[in-house]
Amino acid sequence: MPHRVRSAAVWGGRKVLSVSGEAGEIPGLDPAVDRAPLTRARWGRRSPDRPRAGESGDQGGPTYAALDLGTNNCRLLVARPAGDGFRVVDAFSRIVRLGEGVSLSGRLSEAAIQRAVGALAVCRAKMKNRGVTRARLIATEACRAAENGAEFRDRVANELGLVLEVIDRETEARLAATGCTPLIDPQAEGVVLFDIGGGSSELVRLDRSQATRHGPPLPRIRGWVSLPTGVVTLAERHGGINVTRESYEAMVVEVGGYIAPFLREHGEGGTHGIHMLGTSGTVTTIAGVHLDLKRYDRNRVDGCWMSTAEIAGVVDRLLAMSYEERVASPCIGPDRADLVLAGCAILEAIRRAFPCPRLRVADRGLREGMLVQMMRDDGVWGSGGQAAAG
Repeated sequence: MPHRVRSAAVWGGRKVLSVSGEAGEIPGLDPAVDRAPLTRARWGRRSPDRPRAGESGDQGGPTYAALDLGTNNCRLLVARPAGDGFRVVDAFSRIVRLGEGVSLSGRLSEAAIQRAVGALAVCRAKMKNRGVTRARLIATEACRAAENGAEFRDRVANELGLVLEVIDRETEARLAATGCTPLIDPQAEGVVLFDIGGGSSELVRLDRSQATRHGPPLPRIRGWVSLPTGVVTLAERHGGINVTRESYEAMVVEVGGYIAPFLREHGEGGTHGIHMLGTSGTVTTIAGVHLDLKRYDRNRVDGCWMSTAEIAGVVDRLLAMSYEERVASPCIGPDRADLVLAGCAILEAIRRAFPCPRLRVADRGLREGMLVQMMRDDGVWGSGGQAAAG
């Protein structure tokens, strides 16, 4: 039975839907932790500072969810505060290609919408089962660009009771920086952070991170830019199945044109003492191929370092592969085989603009940034509010 929207209100400057149906009230943009619920949720939503008697730690503490619906992927993290950070208790990722064809038609297709709604239904069930008390659910470039983006979000709200917040590109860049800051080399003078998405790519120039008394370090952003292209849109324009060195170079040149104004403003002083920090399926795929993984292993990929020669070696290997060989690669597979070289082209354009000798790979980003921001806003790491290790 589809869920029925019962009421809509504004709480803390954000619109929140309260939805009734078989599963009870479902969290929207900001669940009931920030307000008095209209009725008690059937699945135990309550304020994190009022645990039931006898509960502590994982059972009684707040549970946070961060959902990122991008042009290519739908990703969810569920976590609980632990020490000066957090501990992930559930996760989900599915390639949905929500933005497939948007650059050509201007609209989200019905097939793409159905894929996204199916993935969001899984996320909703995970949040329910984990007793999430605070959530932020964001959508990025596909919903920003599509003519029917608002209709899609209304459909998600009516069918699933989930309210998607379409964030602007600056917010996307800041959240990515917040999520990746712990991976900055503390000895580095600065960082060039990039997030290669499906419909847009963010590039951020960071100074050395700022330590805090409690919680993860804060990013110090010098400048940022959102490039109006990502792996899906670039592959749709240039082709992603049969990629020649000539078509690959054409992609690099196109992206280089988008980067040029940012380079003129933030490329002064060269790249001495600076490293790159990359977050995206592109860089984690490159790392997996470099490490010759037989199956993807986040523990080996997240935080690993690659030299410029190692990156170039992997890209040469990928360019030499046929589409079928890319499909057969355990680190690429059929979902990424037609997109990975477009991602490599975006990375190559960034490397030419900022020729740093080292790249650190991050299997983290927007979702971690949302979790850190919510927990920091709630004061879970502050004086008297620091969470116990979980």
